[in-house]
Amino acid sequence: AFVALILGAAIGGSGEADGAADASGPAPAVTVTETAPAEKGVDAPKPAVTVTETAKETVTAKPKPTKKPGPPNSFDGDGQYLVGEDVQAGTYKTAGPQDDSIMPNCYWARLKDASGEFGAIIANANLEGQGRVTLNKGEYFETNGCQKWEKAG
Repeated sequence: AFVALILGAAIGGSGEADGAADASGPAPAVTVTETAPAEKGVDAPKPAVTVTETAKETVTAKPKPTKKPGPPNSFDGDGQYLVGEDVQAGTYKTAGPQDDSIMPNCYWARLKDASGEFGAIIANANLEGQGRVTLNKGEYFETNGCQKWEKAG
């Protein structure tokens, strides 16, 4: 700034001695700007740094729903089963009474309900050898003392 002041005074002081104005008009003023050096021990400000972070969304693949298996097509020779829920409808066969029985007997009954009443029996039999029965959806099937029942065909 001091240099600019001296330079300005020198330019302004050089003129005619008699004080007559130049016919062309005033001479342009020259301005000099000087940047002062940074103080020792002070760092100049650094440009701002922009950090862009991309968030990653975790996507968990959902397993495809598996088709629920239907009722089994075979079942043990002892128990009561709801046809269409516990066992599939269709024709089943058994090899007959269980081999380890003291008195071999294979009893089966098709039932219209699970009440246990005599009137609920649609059909029944006592088998001494192999046998077949056709079960319809919505019926109950009761079996006792028989080998495994397996769907025929």
